[in-house]
Amino acid sequence: MHIAHDMSVVWLRAATICYSLGLLHALLAVFRKRSESLFRVALGSFYTGVVLQVVSLVERSIARGRLPANDFFESVALCALLIALLFLLVYWRYRYQSLGVFIFPLVFLLALVGCLGNPMARWSDPHLRDAWLLVHIVLVLVGYAALLVTAVTSILYLIRERQLKRKRAGGATSPLPPLGTLDSIMSRTLEIGFLFITLAVVAGSTWASIESGTRWIRDPRIVISLATWTLYLLVVFMRVSAGWRGRKAALMVLALLGCSALTWAAHTGLRNLLSR
Repeated sequence: MHIAHDMSVVWLRAATICYSLGLLHALLAVFRKRSESLFRVALGSFYTGVVLQVVSLVERSIARGRLPANDFFESVALCALLIALLFLLVYWRYRYQSLGVFIFPLVFLLALVGCLGNPMARWSDPHLRDAWLLVHIVLVLVGYAALLVTAVTSILYLIRERQLKRKRAGGATSPLPPLGTLDSIMSRTLEIGFLFITLAVVAGSTWASIESGTRWIRDPRIVISLATWTLYLLVVFMRVSAGWRGRKAALMVLALLGCSALTWAAHTGLRNLLSR
C-alpha cells in the first residue's frame, strides 16, 4: 500500500510536468508567438498529463480505499483533473483553442499545488535556499514593476479618452500619446508582468513547500498571492482571447493593481505595522 501511494505521487508529478508544456504554450501565446505546431504539442502533452493523473487518482483511491479528496491538496489535484477533462470535452466539441491560454496555466498551477501536499526533501545547502528565495523576490519585483507601468499607462489612457470624449480645448494637441499607443504599451507591459509573476508564483510555492512542508498553504499571504495570480490570468486571457482593449482593459488593470497592492502589503507585514 505504501508503494502504491508513492507511485501515485510519482504519476501526479509526471502529470504536472506534462501540464507545464501547456503553461509554456500559454506564455508564448500571450506574447503573440502563436503556433499551431506548438499548440498541438502542448495539447498532446496535456492529454498525457490527464492520463497520468487519472492513473495517480486510481492508484491512490485503491491504496486508501476512498476517493482522494480528504484534504486541501488532494481536493486541488482533483479539481485540476476535472477542469482538464472539462476543457478537453469543450475543445473536442467546439475546437476553442484560445481557451487554453486560461486553462493550461490554471491546471498546471493546481496540479503543482496538489504535488506540494507530499513531503519534499529539505534544503541540502543553505546557499541554494537563499539563492532560490532571491530569484523569487527578483521575479516578483520585476513583475510588479511591469504591472505598475501598466497601471500608470491605464490611467493615462482613461485621461486621454476623457479628453477626446469631452472635446476639450487642446484635446487634439494633448501631450499624452494617442490611445492606440497607450493601449499597445499597456498590452506589452501586462504580458511581461504576467510572465514574471507566473514564474515567481511557481518558484515561491516550491520554496515555501520545501521550507515549511504542508503548512505553507495555510498562510493567508499564500492564498492572497494565488488569488491575485488567478485574477492576473483572467485579465490576460480577456485581452488575448476575448479582445478586451481600451477602457475595459484599463479598469481591469487598475483592479488588478489594487489586489496586487494587498498582496504586497500582506507579504511586507504592513498589516502588523498598522495594527500597532
